[in-house]
Amino acid sequence: MQPIIKPSSELRKNYNSIAEICRTKKTPVFLTKNGEGDTVIMDMETYSRREDDLATAERLLAAERTRLAGTKGYTVDEFRNNMKEAIEKGARAHGV
Repeated sequence: MQPIIKPSSELRKNYNSIAEICRTKKTPVFLTKNGEGDTVIMDMETYSRREDDLATAERLLAAERTRLAGTKGYTVDEFRNNMKEAIEKGARAHGV
């Protein structure tokens, strides 16, 4: 999809139409000032989705860095068994 580029003066004149483009196309609108890139505007849903995607990517990158550093990882089954053992141990310690 081609980026949508508008002069910043368009925002002052036609805010509603730019906001509608953001909402319907689910893409940012790039605003220029004196022919140069200046600002990006997007609807809240698109912004939230991008923030969530960025946070997920950051968590995955942190996990990959940890793995590359040699930190031991666990399979889902190993994790499940460790949790089950910890719960059982805690229950026994509390007489349950």
